[in-house]
Amino acid sequence: MTFFHLFRLQRSMYAHFAAGFCMLLLLSSCATTSDPVRLEHTVIISEETYKKAEKLLSWNVSEHILHHNVRPHWIDDDRFWYRVRTEGGHRFYLVDPEQASRQPAFDHEKMAATLDTLFEQRVKATRLPFRSFEFVDDETRIRFTAEEKTWECTLSHYTCTETDRVRPPENSVLSPDGRYAAFIDSHNLWIRDLETEEEFALTTTGTKGHGFAANSQGWFRSDRPVLNWSPDSRKIATYRLDEREVKPMHLLETAEDRPLLMSWPYALPGDTIVPKLERVILDIDERKKIWLDIEPSHQRTSNCCGLERDGAWTDHQWSPDGSTLAFVTTSRDYRQVDLYIANTRTGDVRHIYRENAKTFFESNLSSRGHPNWRVLFDRDEFIWFTRKDEWGHLYLHSLMDGQPIKRITEGNWNVIDVHHVDPKRAQVWFTAVGVDPEVDPYHEYLYKTGFEGVITGTPELISTATGHHRIHMSPSGRFIVDEFSAFSQPSETVLLNRKGQTIKELETSDIQALLEAGWTAPESFTAKARDGETDLYGIMIKPESFDPGKTYPVIINIYPGPQVGSVGSRSFMAARRGEVHALAALGFVVIQLDALGTPFRSKSFHTAWYGDMSDNGIEDQIAALRQLGDQYSWLDIGRTGIYGHSGGGYATMSALLNHPGVFSAGVASAGNMDNRGYTYYWGEKYQGLRKIENGYDSYRNQVLARKASALQDPLLLTYGTMDSNVHPNSTLLLIDALIEENRDFDLIVFPNRGHGYASEPYHLRRTFDFFVKHLLNAVPPAGVQFE
Repeated sequence: MTFFHLFRLQRSMYAHFAAGFCMLLLLSSCATTSDPVRLEHTVIISEETYKKAEKLLSWNVSEHILHHNVRPHWIDDDRFWYRVRTEGGHRFYLVDPEQASRQPAFDHEKMAATLDTLFEQRVKATRLPFRSFEFVDDETRIRFTAEEKTWECTLSHYTCTETDRVRPPENSVLSPDGRYAAFIDSHNLWIRDLETEEEFALTTTGTKGHGFAANSQGWFRSDRPVLNWSPDSRKIATYRLDEREVKPMHLLETAEDRPLLMSWPYALPGDTIVPKLERVILDIDERKKIWLDIEPSHQRTSNCCGLERDGAWTDHQWSPDGSTLAFVTTSRDYRQVDLYIANTRTGDVRHIYRENAKTFFESNLSSRGHPNWRVLFDRDEFIWFTRKDEWGHLYLHSLMDGQPIKRITEGNWNVIDVHHVDPKRAQVWFTAVGVDPEVDPYHEYLYKTGFEGVITGTPELISTATGHHRIHMSPSGRFIVDEFSAFSQPSETVLLNRKGQTIKELETSDIQALLEAGWTAPESFTAKARDGETDLYGIMIKPESFDPGKTYPVIINIYPGPQVGSVGSRSFMAARRGEVHALAALGFVVIQLDALGTPFRSKSFHTAWYGDMSDNGIEDQIAALRQLGDQYSWLDIGRTGIYGHSGGGYATMSALLNHPGVFSAGVASAGNMDNRGYTYYWGEKYQGLRKIENGYDSYRNQVLARKASALQDPLLLTYGTMDSNVHPNSTLLLIDALIEENRDFDLIVFPNRGHGYASEPYHLRRTFDFFVKHLLNAVPPAGVQFE
């Protein structure tokens, strides 16, 4: 008998729980038979304790970090403005790298006084009614939107007037020069000329299920078109999406009298008919279509997730004059990628290069990172990112025949993002992890290397400050905005030149208010994976009142990936996934660990459980838990909870069903409990193509419902009835199996909620209550309302 089984047997002798099942609708309540037995010395958690935790919820701590999170908005090749939280609100600053200057973008007090009079309401200088603006008329005026109107204000006298400028339609995509807005109307792509007010159709043959630029990806949908403008704003690269015969998914919206049916195309693993993209170039001046001479493409990108990056169709690169378009296609199983060059005048397409991977290809290891391939049109070369030797590196190839020219980077480390390429100097700037074996292998640093002459194995370090670096390079590549921080190290933001020399210190974070709210910094730890050899990295969050002389239950917050891990960004953050700081404040030690199957390490590490998504890295979580229990006497690993949302909900259920008795309680929300019923975009990448033959189903191993009889630990399941990402059907199949096996569990159904309800106050409060009952053997305060 394991330690965990022994502990649970002992615990059941003095505090067992009654069986029962209770379906709860949001904002209703009923007594559940999983409440702890009221003993003579019942511990009751006070409402005051919950209110202390409430102070650490993400929406409450967001205002407690000042001078943090600088995001440059480039005015030209080098100058930029940014908005930052300061004492009392926000201010806008203008930076000129050439002059090493930073100054207010305008007079905030004068602007506030003018708007105060204009809007007939109190306007403070640090709480202006706009978050963004643009300079106009040689920077003598600024233009912004407020009160649902567009305004222009002079910077000489601060007079503001409403403009008659034509506004772009809702859900439109602006051209680079700001003149045109592309939008979808009746399945066709239209243009609104913001100078002349003219509107015209670029396509006329789009129909339902066969529309132009349609953003219908099954798991994600939007009315905003998917496209990529040419640099000169004269052409658009897009597609006609053929999903006419794709099988639909259905949801019922809760309503008075009769529910409302919502149906839309949603391809599943193994479907014979899936969406296809028919690639086309649209010419604005000639108002014509140029179909590319290539077979329809699968609805894929060369890295996770979705078709767009920064609002543009990704895996495309225009030549400067717009005459040529480079693009990459990805096969349905994500194992084959191809680079093509298209003539945008004729539609002729030339194949350049192909790579095949044994599991799945990634052009960037960051979720929603920009693909790391670059075409150097003037050199007839291209840079290619691949993990063909186990680590993610850059290679130089000929654009004429695709043949490799030389390797650009090498070593047991990964390139993360290519930030700038200088073709003339043959230099590339990129972030990478793991270059220095003495540094946290997840901390990103900026490096530079050349790709002419002899290539050395070690690139030049540009961002030298200790910490994890978030990098923004100016369009010219001459200047760098570098924000660096770590879990317990508040951010500093500096302006660097391309050599890494500091030009100007921009911001230093102030976290005094955060500390006063009871926030504690995450503490890093390392542990060995299930193999006893591989290093794993995680963090733990302790309560503010932590006392090493006491013992604390442990709760694992899990997101298994494979596109990200549980920990997420290594930057300083006031709140992290799962509201872990607030949960810890109730008297728990909360852990996040990046297990096998997550990115940024070797390819073998990332693909460790390819083909069996139910693995979820749980054995690594358990191995690390036991090591931490041996190391710290104040960790009571006999009282361990686990929870997660979406993939984390699936991982939580996998933990409870594949490892019964290890966890004392679990909360699984919005989980893709059976990937046969989740988008083919996901399962076919990480589980592989579904194969069914002679009674064999390659997806059977990841179906959790067939393991329902193994449930023996307290479970809270939740789902939203209008979740169009992870359809509730897979959770309902699991519920049906649990009932069939006569297993006890609690359930909360969120009517008309989509996928993003995890941080709703009610859901958080019920999650916290569940762990208080089952891990602290205590009674939570009744009906606390988080605000």
